[in-house]
Amino acid sequence: MPTATSREPDRERAREIAERGLILRTTVGSVVHGLSNPGTDDRDEMGVCVEPPEYLLGFRRFEHFVYRTQPEGAQSGPGDLDLVVYGLRKWCHLALKGSPTVLLPLFVPAEHVIARTDLGAELQALAPAFVSRAAGRAFLGYLTAQRLGLTGERHATRTRELSRVHGYDTKYAMHALRIAHQGLELLRTGRITLPVAEPARGALRDVRAGDVPLEEVLRRLDAATAELEDAAHDPGLPANSDVATVDAFLVSAYRRAWDDGLTA
Repeated sequence: MPTATSREPDRERAREIAERGLILRTTVGSVVHGLSNPGTDDRDEMGVCVEPPEYLLGFRRFEHFVYRTQPEGAQSGPGDLDLVVYGLRKWCHLALKGSPTVLLPLFVPAEHVIARTDLGAELQALAPAFVSRAAGRAFLGYLTAQRLGLTGERHATRTRELSRVHGYDTKYAMHALRIAHQGLELLRTGRITLPVAEPARGALRDVRAGDVPLEEVLRRLDAATAELEDAAHDPGLPANSDVATVDAFLVSAYRRAWDDGLTA
């Protein structure tokens, strides 16, 4: 049976908040990166919603709502849906910290936007406010964890794909290199191109196919990490995200959504 989870004890209430207050929902998985294998991947989606006043002003909190086709603890299979809908304040908090996955909805092209209100479009327009040297450091942290997973020094969170044939988790490796590529692009251009542009996309697909030995994958990852490290120290970038601009949007967005009765 499908499952839905959140910190809110009443799952149906959490679902209602996520659906009624939804301002943005996009694809965020391999498909949006142009790196999927048709017929083998699940569907990863992310949304952002505006919570009702009592969930910001009182003791109750709504941070996220999760829907999975598969039961909790079971691995998603081809075509299965993994959806997380964050409350707007929680999403902005994670984006300000530079979370690579959370930042993706800011750059998703129209064909992968599932739902978007005027507030959702305004949120996407805030993308420059989240670009900073601090975001670069966040990407570097993810890369360090991914590398440790590849070498067995840290348990990889993904089931090892093709590991018996190629000796390493090729999908995990591909996404590690993809994060490195996108982090560097974000710091250099202020945007993330989706899907990943060629020739980088082809190189990433070769890794997923197992056509690149692990030693070469690690060499590429180390080289990309060094480039990202340099970019993250670029004095031309702001040291931190533009919290004031994001905060002003939050206050305005909540007021407008509540005044218009858009929350559950």
